[in-house]
Amino acid sequence: MHPRHWSAVYPDKPALIAVTAGETISYKKLNDRSVQCANLLRQAGLKPGDHMAVIMENHPRFFEISWAAQRSGLYFTAISWRFKPEEVAYILEHCGARVLFSSTQQRELCRRLGKTTRGLSCFMAGGEMEGFENYESAIAGQPTTPSGKETRGVDMLYSSGSTGRPKAIKIPIEDAAIDEPAALYAFFGRRYQWNEQTKYLMSAPLYHSGPLRFSMAQHYFGGTVVMTERFEAEQNLALIEQYRITHAHWVPTMMVRFLKLPDTVRKAFDISSLEFVMSGAAPVSVETKQAMIDWLGPILEEAYGGTEGNGATMLNSEEWLQHPGSVGKAVGCRVHVVDDDGNELPAGQVGTIYFDGPEFEYYKDPEQTREAYNDRGWSTLGDIGYLDKDGYLYLTDRKTDVAIINGVNVYPLEAEQLLINHPKVIDAAVFGLPDGDTGERLHAVVQPAGRSLPGKALSVELIDYCRARIAAIKCPHTIDFRSRIPRHETGKLYKRLLKEEYLR
Repeated sequence: MHPRHWSAVYPDKPALIAVTAGETISYKKLNDRSVQCANLLRQAGLKPGDHMAVIMENHPRFFEISWAAQRSGLYFTAISWRFKPEEVAYILEHCGARVLFSSTQQRELCRRLGKTTRGLSCFMAGGEMEGFENYESAIAGQPTTPSGKETRGVDMLYSSGSTGRPKAIKIPIEDAAIDEPAALYAFFGRRYQWNEQTKYLMSAPLYHSGPLRFSMAQHYFGGTVVMTERFEAEQNLALIEQYRITHAHWVPTMMVRFLKLPDTVRKAFDISSLEFVMSGAAPVSVETKQAMIDWLGPILEEAYGGTEGNGATMLNSEEWLQHPGSVGKAVGCRVHVVDDDGNELPAGQVGTIYFDGPEFEYYKDPEQTREAYNDRGWSTLGDIGYLDKDGYLYLTDRKTDVAIINGVNVYPLEAEQLLINHPKVIDAAVFGLPDGDTGERLHAVVQPAGRSLPGKALSVELIDYCRARIAAIKCPHTIDFRSRIPRHETGKLYKRLLKEEYLR
């Protein structure tokens, strides 16, 4: 069903509880305001197939704007407010956006976009500035009934840019009724048992594909999204108890932060209402996943795939316990692991992961699209891994992150996950740097936990910790310390940015 259906059936039911803003939005309000925004878009001259963009934190207006595009047959791009102005400008120009929505919290970013916004119709929720009209005032005079035919639009999202310039996947828009959910929503709805009783906790940024699509899916199923602007582990536990949350969306870095909480804090909250915890976006270490299952019980569901939609794997907790470290079996596609010569590898051998699934193309980037495919028509996200004898997939690293030390391929992810599980570490990044003797050597950048003092003593302790558990060639040779590791809130590491600093 569509939010307009739930607006008629349960007009006063909360569609969204925006915790940070202290605002609850009913299904009727969500539907009415999305219609008003859709009418505003038509008034701005947009027609089906045109493009609009949103640069907002997890803001109460985010969903009504997204649903306005969905019911107007438009492409809508949610842009990370963490991007630099140059990156945002590139996306706005690349996607051909004609309308831009933002918020007062992003005022400085909008100001620094400069001439990029000229020629766009720009609206700012909660305020206004030069070139941006107040959003609330703009929709206030619009009717709450559609002023034209409603057809289904679709998001066009960009990659996080962790390995280069952000890429977008454009899905053809069909002349379909807005009430028809994408097949993906229906599949996940069945697997995760989404329904009218679902209370879905979302603290990940909505500009990412999983959080945006899964949250909008709740409005198809008549559930309630409980949203925070940022993730805080203890606050999440309190919200589960307060709202009797049934489903949560936590990426691996969030899990690590839960596990770093004292046991007394984790045990202070009643989280027995939780039925499913979904995870994805980045690999979860065996130690972290096992600790989460020991704490919560077998309610963790993991999925691996990309915004590209070319394939996916999934597994539940019971499967993971039988295949620890796996990201699951193929769903709706086939998975192949191949070597550098394109030969398919047997179980247990590491190679590049390819999907034999739906085709995709990177928008306005035929070269990147060609590079994603092999001569058999299989496509890759650039990850490396292997299959076990039962067909379960294991991720080893990204192809671009592999370090070659003394002629041997070394995967930094293994040391990275070891370091993150050390009690004196909050986060870590490991990557290869040039070395005159060995070709490359591994270097780590570490965010120390709590009162741990960064310095030579901690560096030696962490290197010894790694060498006691994995081969020395896989361990960092040197370590630096920082107050924060540059990481996307979905858990993806901006390793490229760190490495570039050291290569200058």
